[in-house]
Amino acid sequence: MSTVKIEKDVPAADAGAGPVSRPSRRLGNPTTDSVFSGFSHLFLLVWGAMVVFPLLWVVLSSFKDDAQILKEPLSLIPDSLHWGNFSRAWGEGHIGAFFFNTVIIVGGGVFLTMLLGSMAAYVLARYDFPGNRVIYYLFLAGLTLPVYLAAVPLFVGTSKLGQQFPLLGTNSYVMLILVYVGWSLSFTIFFMHSFFKTLPQTVAEAAMVDGASHTTLFFRVMLPMAKPGLISIGIFNVLGQWNQWYLPVLLMQPAGGEAKKQVIAQGLIELSVNQGYKSDWSGLFAGVTMAMLPVLIVYLVFQRQVQAGLTGGITK
Repeated sequence: MSTVKIEKDVPAADAGAGPVSRPSRRLGNPTTDSVFSGFSHLFLLVWGAMVVFPLLWVVLSSFKDDAQILKEPLSLIPDSLHWGNFSRAWGEGHIGAFFFNTVIIVGGGVFLTMLLGSMAAYVLARYDFPGNRVIYYLFLAGLTLPVYLAAVPLFVGTSKLGQQFPLLGTNSYVMLILVYVGWSLSFTIFFMHSFFKTLPQTVAEAAMVDGASHTTLFFRVMLPMAKPGLISIGIFNVLGQWNQWYLPVLLMQPAGGEAKKQVIAQGLIELSVNQGYKSDWSGLFAGVTMAMLPVLIVYLVFQRQVQAGLTGGITK
């Protein structure tokens, strides 16, 4: 008996040519994409010029003398470099004393803010206990309260507290550091809470199995893993507390020989409005340049870490 082999008809296109390639589709209109890209680049160029030009103008004006500043206020090139403006602002304008005061206050404020904020954010993000969400939302409520609304109770409270504890009253470094911490804590907890949420739970469980306590787990395991977020929020706190002027003006108003306990924002205010009939514009520009130079250096050095911290919660 012969067997009959039944073969299926293969289309001619499939028999000899292999798989058929389909034309690929491109989403979007190339003309629209190019127009949008050009507009975006133009907008960023204009925005960059708006940011860079005032900074460049201030820095270059700090090398001019008062005559050139008043005669040619918008010119960028100084006739000659007057380095004496910086020494005069540093010494006679007391910018040096104000600068060191600001370093002490901002250093203490940022350290305590990062320590307390990261600890609170870690507990609220990693541990489930009654009242967890209530405490978290109470911290977030601090972001909605303008500092100006707390001016009167803050001043009265610190004044009365200073009668019993001089270190916690007005015109005190300790008091201003604690106020800075309270002012910065809400945003620090909000930022670090989201970052601690992204850290892997398996690492924490493995450390607990190996015998790590909760304190060891936080400081030796979880906190190093959150380093990008810590650097990012640390930069934000440095910028915010260094540029803060309202709280020092409200709470740091020493009289007489204690005037040098003020911060750099108050020193710039004195150079600009408290000179009487004397106008030292070159010294003012030199003081502003010295005041903004540290924060620019900090951001330029740590800009990659800031970007990594901001995108860390998305890429994990």
